[in-house]
Amino acid sequence: MFPLLLLGLLTLGLVAFLVVNHRRRLPQIRAAEELRTRQNPNLECCGAHDVCEAETLLTLNDEIIYYADEELDAYRLRPATSYSETETDEFRDVLLTLQMHEVTGWLKSLGLRQIEPPQCIREEALMIVEEFRAIRAANRKDENEELRGKN
Repeated sequence: MFPLLLLGLLTLGLVAFLVVNHRRRLPQIRAAEELRTRQNPNLECCGAHDVCEAETLLTLNDEIIYYADEELDAYRLRPATSYSETETDEFRDVLLTLQMHEVTGWLKSLGLRQIEPPQCIREEALMIVEEFRAIRAANRKDENEELRGKN
């Protein structure tokens, strides 16, 4: 009985360690992705539209794209103010795994699926979208200045 209990506690401790370690590395992963995004300003932009679909929250088509977040379908038609901390963490876990250029698409997908994220998650996501837009605008400005310098 005691060895089984000890084994269970060791397993639980290992799982907790792995989860905490992964969460600590997420900011480093996000920073590396932001650097890659800055170096490649055209991520997810085909150039065929006046307004880049990767930057706008408007839904131009009704295709639902999942971002490894199928479990969030359980929150369909729930108001943004009704989530517990644990439920909010489910949304945050998905948001933290997204690349910067995917956040706009994720918010569109949630809207098409009639899932209203918790208000704090929506605010975090919109801050990422704004930062992505600022990076893209700065990159476009740099590209335009380079083109003017060559002409």
